[in-house]
Amino acid sequence: MTAARVISKKTVRATRESPELDRIDRDILALLQAEGRLTGAEVGRRVGLSQPAASARIQRLERSGVITGYRAVVDPVALGLNIHAVIRLRTTHAQLSRALDFAARTPEIAATLRVTGEDCLLFDVHCPQADRLEEVVDALARFGPVTTSLVLRAYPPKPLTDPSPAAP
Repeated sequence: MTAARVISKKTVRATRESPELDRIDRDILALLQAEGRLTGAEVGRRVGLSQPAASARIQRLERSGVITGYRAVVDPVALGLNIHAVIRLRTTHAQLSRALDFAARTPEIAATLRVTGEDCLLFDVHCPQADRLEEVVDALARFGPVTTSLVLRAYPPKPLTDPSPAAP
């Protein structure tokens, strides 16, 4: 198996203006978000381009920062992580960096989002059992009040699309 390909931040444009995307670019993005291991030839076949033309478009999307990388999607349950929870933390600015450091060091915390509103941070957590979730919740509570919600079901994410598609 090959290592995950990550697009260097140096290849991303300095500005964050959205590049012009046509229908074919949007089709390529939808395909690669659903099946990131497609070859340039297969992408080209599905969108009606030659392999070199499809590969050139993919490289342009990578260089412009629209595509930022490729990765494997892993089933947490297959790893024995049977409990999925979302934990919200309300903390102070003085505690924020310590809470973020804790999240970075805690393998059960799969994602961290800084949010607006009453809470400051939202954590996506996967644990093997309830007692480990309790330990994570108790450790996060050192930084402020927490609210924990168990995830009953996670639905597949939708592909991101350009919010204002160019005219065909």
